[in-house]
Formats: sequence, C-alpha cells, structure tokens
Amino acid sequence: MAIVPIQEDDVDKLMRFNAAMFPVNYQAKFYDECRVVPEVTLLAFNEEELVASIACRLERQVDVAKLYIMTLGVLAPYRRQGIATTLLQRVLGFCLQDENVVEAYLHVQISNEEAIAFYEKYGFKIVDKIENYYRRIDPPHCYVLAKDLRQRVDRAPP
Repeated sequence: MAIVPIQEDDVDKLMRFNAAMFPVNYQAKFYDECRVVPEVTLLAFNEEELVASIACRLERQVDVAKLYIMTLGVLAPYRRQGIATTLLQRVLGFCLQDENVVEAYLHVQISNEEAIAFYEKYGFKIVDKIENYYRRIDPPHCYVLAKDLRQRVDRAPP
C-alpha cells in the first residue's frame, strides 16, 4: 500500500473515486483546494488502484489555521485494515508540526454512526449540529466534529 500526497495527475482518479464513494457531486473548487497543500490530501494506492483518500484544506486566519477534513473514504474491500486511521494520523501529524494549526474539524451526516464513532476514537467531539446542511441527502442534518490540536496529541486513547 502506497500513501502519497495528491499530485496534478491524480485529480481525475480522485474525482472518479469520490463519485463512487460519496453521495455528493464535488465541484472543481473542491479539487483546487485539495492541491493547495498537498500534504493534507493523501491517496492510498494498492498497486495502481486508488483504494482510499483523505481530502483536506487548511483554512488560514490572521494568527491561526484550522484543518477542515472535506472527505475520508476507503473502498469496502479495504476497510478495517487501518487505512483510514493511517491517513488521518498522517494528516494530523503534518498539522501538529505547525503550532499555528489549532483545530481539525469536519461535518458528518447525523445518521453516519460509524464515522462519528471513528472520529470520536481519535479525540474529535461533537461541537454543533447544523439543520439542513446537505441538499439531496436524507437526513440533511450534520454534526460538526472538532479536535483541539493545541494539545498536540494525535492518538486514540488506549
């Protein structure tokens, strides 16, 4: 399994992967954001096949930055092998090298209990609920999960 930062020639592969994995049609802006800081958009390949990805963007503010996790997905045959954990930990590890990155956060559909449990395992907490966040997805509501990175801890509890 090779895990690599996104490169220009990987964008089409990521577009096809996302179309197969997620019920959302991501626009060109999404893929532009993936390439700004390639170290926070990682792709996992089994030989030539893209089997997992994490796509993030760094949102820089005046004195701090936040990591927004846009997507994290693993093809069904490759789940429960630690690939999502590795992707998340590598991205968080990159962010922990920059003391200005103070938080990681994401949106999760309220019915996606598996994803919520996964992120909670790594120290993310539900900090908000947004009604009608998604269009054309039922239920349309999401939770905002966040992890404080100022503590500089990126491991799951034992």
